Amino acid sequence: MKRLVSLLASAALLVAGCSGDGDPVVQVGEAGRTTVAETVDAPGTVGARASATVDAPADVRVEQVLVADGAVVEQGAVLLQLSSPSAVARLRQAQDAAAAASTGDVQVPDADLGPLQDALDAAAEGSFAAGRAAAAQVPDPLLRAAAEQQVGEAEARYRAAAAAARRSLASFDAGARSLEDAFAALASGQQAQAAAAVAAAQSVVDRLTVTAPIAGVVTLGGAGSAPAGGDDLAGLVSGLPEGLQAQAGAALGATGGAPTTTAQGLPVGTQVGSGAPLLTVTDVGGLVVTAEVDETDVLLVEPGQAATVELDAVPDATYPATVEAVDVTPSASAGGGVVYRVRLALTGGTTGDDAPAPRPRPGMSAVVDLQVRTSEDVVAVPSAAVVRDGGDDAVFVVEDGRVQRVEVELGAQGEELVEVRRGLSGGERVVVRDADRLTDGQAVQT
Repeated sequence: MKRLVSLLASAALLVAGCSGDGDPVVQVGEAGRTTVAETVDAPGTVGARASATVDAPADVRVEQVLVADGAVVEQGAVLLQLSSPSAVARLRQAQDAAAAASTGDVQVPDADLGPLQDALDAAAEGSFAAGRAAAAQVPDPLLRAAAEQQVGEAEARYRAAAAAARRSLASFDAGARSLEDAFAALASGQQAQAAAAVAAAQSVVDRLTVTAPIAGVVTLGGAGSAPAGGDDLAGLVSGLPEGLQAQAGAALGATGGAPTTTAQGLPVGTQVGSGAPLLTVTDVGGLVVTAEVDETDVLLVEPGQAATVELDAVPDATYPATVEAVDVTPSASAGGGVVYRVRLALTGGTTGDDAPAPRPRPGMSAVVDLQVRTSEDVVAVPSAAVVRDGGDDAVFVVEDGRVQRVEVELGAQGEELVEVRRGLSGGERVVVRDADRLTDGQAVQT
């Protein structure tokens, strides 16, 4: 990653050159004291601080659009009114099933136990088979296992009670009560499942009135398409407790859907398939910039550091920014290298003539200059004076017509100046051009 160094106070550089015979002529400058700020530049993208997309909860038709595209809305504002006959029908079916389950109490009549027990066994076997079939439809493995265990336990209790009744005619009353308890447990499970189905279906119907999930600017329609077809059961039961979501989804089943229509704008009468985007609300109150910093520079970046942002859309403007967070996991850059994403809070900018700059829009391309190190009142030399030999840095100091190679330790560095932490004390005359062609002790002319 290219590093840029800006001068906060200019250094006094004395550059001279003259002709002569024999020895090479070199250009020299004086190592002076100044303040050097090192920055790392990185490509970036402007984004919104928050954005939320609302999807269709079922196959729906747009009945009313209560907000204009681009309008600013508050959280909870009503934006759309949808209709979905299939969702309403499923709610009615679930309510009917719940009503039937509530009357499912079993009373064991007082009669001869033998024939009655045979009839009860047959009825129980049918009920338990139905319970196992319903449990098998639960998509989540853990919840499916829990449902199957519930049916198995109820069946075990029933069989134990039936065996006790057959073993002792004298204890018929006690056995009958146990059988009633076993049937009651199964009925209770069926009622709970029916209630979950009602809650899930009611959640979908409630979502036919679309409200703003966050405050921000509304964009109607969606940029992508979703396949038409069955309802999105995950969205259908999202308002239920976690333990009931899979059971409710299995109980509701899936239905065929209307065609999916996704486009910018959302006219009344639009048919939208389940799961397709209806609108997006974007919070543009606070803009952020996401920069991709090369792995060779990211260790220099920390939260709180200042930065300057330039936009391709406004080339003569600069925008101050502050680092908020640095990702700890890498990403791949467009060129195939390893980068780390850095998020910065963006503030209002100014143009070259100090006028307020236009407000950026999400998605704009940017170049971010991160100020990673500042060294004040330090010895500095032009970056061209530094010669790298293997892992060592050095400069050539001119004394009495000869050059002396001096190893140095660098600090903040860039294209114009670099900080010299060790090796020079200031005031030395150093070669600032073609220093890599010299050898230690070589005679030169200045």
